[in-house]
Amino acid sequence: MPSLKEIKNRIASVRNTRKITSAMKMVASSKLHHAQQMIENMLPYETLLEHILRTFLASEADARSVYTEERPVKRVAFVVFASNSSLCGGFNANIIRLMQQAISEYEHLGKENIVIYPVGRKVAEKVVKLGFKPAGDFTELADKPNSNDCIRIAMELGRRFRTGDIDKIDLIYHHFKSAGSQVLTRKNFLPIDLEAELADEHDRDLTSLVATKESQEYLKKHHHEEDNKEIVAKPLNDNFIVEPDMESVMSVLLPKLAHLSFYTALLDSNASEHAARMVAMQTATDNADELLRELNLQYNKSRQQAITNELLDIVGGSVNN
Repeated sequence: MPSLKEIKNRIASVRNTRKITSAMKMVASSKLHHAQQMIENMLPYETLLEHILRTFLASEADARSVYTEERPVKRVAFVVFASNSSLCGGFNANIIRLMQQAISEYEHLGKENIVIYPVGRKVAEKVVKLGFKPAGDFTELADKPNSNDCIRIAMELGRRFRTGDIDKIDLIYHHFKSAGSQVLTRKNFLPIDLEAELADEHDRDLTSLVATKESQEYLKKHHHEEDNKEIVAKPLNDNFIVEPDMESVMSVLLPKLAHLSFYTALLDSNASEHAARMVAMQTATDNADELLRELNLQYNKSRQQAITNELLDIVGGSVNN
């Protein structure tokens, strides 16, 4: 049985750890609030642009571009979003697992035909261990989302796709739904599928930072209600006037949508990282509280037993005398 001093030292150690986890939880909560605001400010523009382009593509037979044409995949690229630091639960492990699954689908192409853009130090280290050469260093982008850098990377990807250097590009990231729910996502980046249903991309809960069972139940109930709703066909506005010409319009709007998709994925990953870290640190703090309760109980029992033994020794000594 450990001595009183050992138990006391362990209590002090757990208390110090609890202070750290509690502070990290509050920092992650503050960063999550900022990340949620960034997504909330960007969503109206994203929603409207995607709706316009989907409607335009469905109503105009000539609304096609090199960015929407599918072709046989001879070379593939993956943009994988992770974090630079750990202590965020299974956030990085889940991303790496999905990346490995995606790579395994194209093993027949050879490693030289699989290009990986790792956003985040954790995934970059794993890419090197797997024997791939990262397409660049994007560690700073994982901590500080920047639209200009996203546009630069998206333009590079678009150029390589347009010239035929890469035939397919996928984004791998966590889609942020709420503080208590982040969905592991693999999304087609290029070629752009404007006819795909994107309603789930905008189904978010940005009103709360609380990651509890109640928030999970809210999300489940919300999704269940959405599934039970009848689908009502909405007429498309097919009366488009294109100026100056179709090619000029598509050459501007489609790259803009690609830039927006890349930036959205980065914001999603950044918010999901902070949410995952907040939940992990909250769990660690709760575990520390439970451990402190058990250690204090053990300390009090050991102290009481030591006092009882001393009293018995005193009484036994007085009787013998």
